[in-house]
Amino acid sequence: MGVEIERKFVVDHAQWQQLEKPVGEFYRQGYLLTDPHKTIRVRQTSDKGFLTIKGISVGATRAEYEYEIPFEEAKELLDQFAISELSKIRYKISIDNHIWEVDVFSGKNEGLIVAEIELKSEDEKFSIPNWIGEDVTGDEKYYNSNLTLSPFKNWK
Repeated sequence: MGVEIERKFVVDHAQWQQLEKPVGEFYRQGYLLTDPHKTIRVRQTSDKGFLTIKGISVGATRAEYEYEIPFEEAKELLDQFAISELSKIRYKISIDNHIWEVDVFSGKNEGLIVAEIELKSEDEKFSIPNWIGEDVTGDEKYYNSNLTLSPFKNWK
């Protein structure tokens, strides 16, 4: 079974702005299914497509199956079958043998910056950079699938 163990954090805007960053990559992603127990997502990067199926999160762990698909098929699936969609720029930052994936959202989620780190186990130790804020692992409003339904701009 494919498994993802991931912690998620809000990013401190002021610290993030001061950080020297690599070039980010635009992501367009949409959902074919958003259900509390599972999601089916299609993602388009600058040159690739992906189909991802994720199960329910238990702590920082959930089942995940991801498959690369042709770029044009990803576009067709997004255009014809996505029930909700978001876009973001993703930055990958390496710190102490871990990759932090930082998503700067646009559109209805503009203003939200979230960082994720994938781990080998839920109790794995890792360094937390100064631009990392609140731990929101398990807070469903920060799930990408939920951001398509209840975007950051609508939060009070």
